[in-house]
Amino acid sequence: MRVVLIGGNGFIGSPLTRELVRAGHQVAMLHRGLGSQPEPSAAQHILGDRNRLSSCEQEIREFRPDAIIDLILSSADQAEEVVRVARQLGARVLAASSMDVYRAWGVLQGVEPGPLEPMPITEDSALRSQRVLYSPEALQSMQGIFPWLDERYDKIAVEETILGTSEVAGTILRLPMVYGPGDHLGRFLPIWKRMADSRSAMILSEDFARWRGPRGYVENVSHAIAVALSERAVGRVYNVCQEPCLSELDWQKQIARHADWPGRFVVLRKEEMPRHLLIPGNLAQHLVASSERIRDELGYEELISIEDAIGRTLAWQASHASETTISWQQFDYEAEDRALSPDA
Repeated sequence: MRVVLIGGNGFIGSPLTRELVRAGHQVAMLHRGLGSQPEPSAAQHILGDRNRLSSCEQEIREFRPDAIIDLILSSADQAEEVVRVARQLGARVLAASSMDVYRAWGVLQGVEPGPLEPMPITEDSALRSQRVLYSPEALQSMQGIFPWLDERYDKIAVEETILGTSEVAGTILRLPMVYGPGDHLGRFLPIWKRMADSRSAMILSEDFARWRGPRGYVENVSHAIAVALSERAVGRVYNVCQEPCLSELDWQKQIARHADWPGRFVVLRKEEMPRHLLIPGNLAQHLVASSERIRDELGYEELISIEDAIGRTLAWQASHASETTISWQQFDYEAEDRALSPDA
């Protein structure tokens, strides 16, 4: 198959490009010339901006793709442009979406009124009624990490656009919190740094310790996207996540065990917590997602075990800590020591 991969040299795109090339697909990576390059790579490179596809549309036409995989869609405007190009070329579109489309995510963020959503979340679970999920300030901050992000961010609108025309065959993949080598959000950094700094204890609030949310290792997530190139995926929506879905406390304990960290985890009431460790949102709303559909319909299975995924991520984090975009204010060890020994 001939595949144009938009965002092909990024966090998820790099392992996806390598897998597609190994599988014998002809791949053209559309990117701005930034980020990592898959090594070795037989992929063609198309330099361009996904927000201005018209500037590189001729190169896309010359490549004659059977499918366009867009990993960095964030708005209806972006989706409409890729659908326009795909329609003219007779190509399929596979779009990376997010589990933040679900109403449960809105309840967690405090923007969705009403009761908690039941678990597990399936592809048929309720979507958010509130289309604005992030504040302008939050979006501006996110754009510092993801420059392709549109200020009209709306993954629900992306999905509606991709699946809303009979002239283009679309597939949607709702992705979880993705971790692994190349994760410049630093999902492992808070726990890795405390272990590296020989902290004797790590503190979680009661609600956050219990909270469960969807995760996925980057190579497994990219493999799920590759599997969705199957014709059986046309017109379908798939959750992608590892299972079982562990609580935050159990997840951090699993990471600590892998690293042979000798310390302990301490769970405190919110009023006892250092302020810098309080997690905002309604943590009574869990986000336990089911990935049964993609496993049953497409035969998806993880390529990398959770143990190996944790090990690879810790090793990468240890050698790339300085490259991670994160607030260092969350490492106020004096405040943590006071919380651990309130009578000292």
